This record gives sequence, C-alpha cells and structure tokens, in this order.
Amino acid sequence: MKDKNAWNSYSPAELETLDKLSKGYIDFISEGKTERECTDLLVKMAEEHGYRDLNEVIRNNETFDVGSKVYAVNMHKSLVTFNIGEDIVNRGMNILGAHIDTCRLDVKQNPLYEDNGLAYFDTHYYGGIKKYQWVTIPLALHGVVVKKDGTVVEITLGEKADDPVFCVTDLLVHLSQEQLEKKASKVIEGEKLDVLIGGYPLKKDDKESVKDGILALLKEHYDIREEDFNSAELTLVPAGRARELGFDRSMVLGYGQDDRVCSYTALCSMLETVAPKRTACCLLVDKEEIGSVGATGMQSRFFENMVAEVLSACGQYTEIALRRTLARSKMLSSDVSSAYDGLYADAFEKKNVAYLGRGMVF
Repeated sequence: MKDKNAWNSYSPAELETLDKLSKGYIDFISEGKTERECTDLLVKMAEEHGYRDLNEVIRNNETFDVGSKVYAVNMHKSLVTFNIGEDIVNRGMNILGAHIDTCRLDVKQNPLYEDNGLAYFDTHYYGGIKKYQWVTIPLALHGVVVKKDGTVVEITLGEKADDPVFCVTDLLVHLSQEQLEKKASKVIEGEKLDVLIGGYPLKKDDKESVKDGILALLKEHYDIREEDFNSAELTLVPAGRARELGFDRSMVLGYGQDDRVCSYTALCSMLETVAPKRTACCLLVDKEEIGSVGATGMQSRFFENMVAEVLSACGQYTEIALRRTLARSKMLSSDVSSAYDGLYADAFEKKNVAYLGRGMVF
C-alpha cells in the first residue's frame, strides 16, 4: 500500500507547529547526549507543565485527585510521569514508553595511559555500533566524576566552538592495505577504539610526561585526580549540535535519535494531555541498547514501585490492586524504524518497509 506523502496533508498552521516541535527536538538531542542529561531536560519540561516530584508528594504525605500530575526519576537515568485520570487507577493506565540511552564509547575505570608520547583513554563501546563510523570524527566528553569527599563534578568538553575535541585514530590510506582487506566489522576492532586525548609533555624526557600533563590539566580545571576515574561515569559522543538536513530543511541529522526521537515526542504528547479519562503515563528508560538490564533498565522494579506509590497516594493500594493496574494497562512502546533508501534498495522489501515522509510507522 502506497500512502500519500504526509507533507502534503499539513496546513500552514500545522507546518508552523511542526517546525516549532522540530526545533525543540533539535535542541533536546543537541543538549542531551547522555541519559543523565536527557533526564534533566525532560524533568525541566515536565516541571514547566505543572508536574511535581513524586518523592515530594510522598514526604508530605499528600494524596492525589483527578488531574494530579507527578514525575519520578530513577538514578538520574530514567523517568516516569503520571497524569491521574477520572477512572480509578486500578482500571488500568494508558502508557507511552521509549528509551533514552543510545550507542556511545564509555571510558573505562582505569582509562588513562601513554604510548610513545601520546595519551589515550581506554574505552569500551556501549550498544550496537558500526565501529568504523567512530574513527576520526570529533568526539566530546560528557559525564560525571564523584570525588572521595562525595562531590560530584560534571564534565562537558567538546561542544563549544573553542573547546578541544577528541578522536579515535585511523591509518593513512597508503598504510592500510591489509586493513582494507578486512570485513567492515573487522576494519576497526573494538580494542582499537581508544581515544586520543593529548600529546604535550609536562616535562622534558620524563617517562609518561604526556599523561602527567593530562592529569595536571584535570586537577587544574576540575580538581580531580587519577584515582577519581574509579568513581566516574564518562562517555565519548559525537561533538556538535544536531542540524536540519537538506536544502529544504525537511530532515534532522544528529546523534542519538535512536531512541530520543520517540522519547521527546512521547513526553511532548504527555504534557499536552488534558483531563484524561484513564490515567496517562509516560515511561522513558535506560539500558535498552544492552537488553534492558540493571537497576535503571526495564528489568528493574522501578516502574512497578512507582505505580504502587501512585496507588497509595490515591488511597487504592493493595497488592492485588497493583497487579490489576498493570494487567489492565495498555502500552504503546516506541522505537525507531529504518526507512527505505534507494541507495541500498536490495536491503529492503519494498512492500513491507517504512518510507520517509509517509507518516508514523507501526
């Protein structure tokens, strides 16, 4: 079935609304390049629309009425919002779900080393990446470092025009005859994704003087020491803002659209929801790229626990009420899909593929 191009169905007013939404989305994926950053931005959006922290409600021993709007955050990496509807909660909720984690290079716990006058970060990749895509593109460093005294230092380096950036090195073409004989999956090995971070020696002729120079800069600018990497969560991501794509600006080119495009639009629709009959819920989570494991993935009890708290604040909590609420709820779980690309036509089945500009994919 060939659907009509969605662009032709928009009125001028709808195009203006779409442009506003797209610009907000570009800001979101440009500023939110880690789960922590995304969660902070999403919480800010929710609070601007009248949502309150569920923990505050619990501390104050408050109760919910129809129209109450709350959010809860799980370890700075997952977010759930609730808009209490007319029906009692245990009749079920309408849930929007998506994930805010995406592929990246994580800095290891003992990452800093020097090799023949160059300093590197040892990394491991998170999620399903095409490793050759990460070679020689400018990378920015994002994350947090927890020092011995408990102080949390936030780091974002590589996003401003005058910031330094980092990269994974590659061979010159005339030195890469053997490399080019390899399969694409083997051209760049995972162990070769270490990131180049410096080459200026602190002192002449001293062993590991470049590494010492890096440590001196980290101490000067962030007051962190080498042992602080053990309690750090640092990530390397493509540097720079997302951009409009094409002469007609009809597309968006940027890092992290899987699955922040669904997360942003899900929360936007949630925030526009007024007086729902069934309680509305938006669940945006971490760890989807590696199987939804861990304390911040969907295999945790976070969502179930927050639903229990909502039932309690509504005066409806029992164990069976919680089970009934979950069983009677309906969820739209959103993620990205691939769109037909004529340059790779043999990778698609034309009758069963999404087409860009033809509307939503189910």
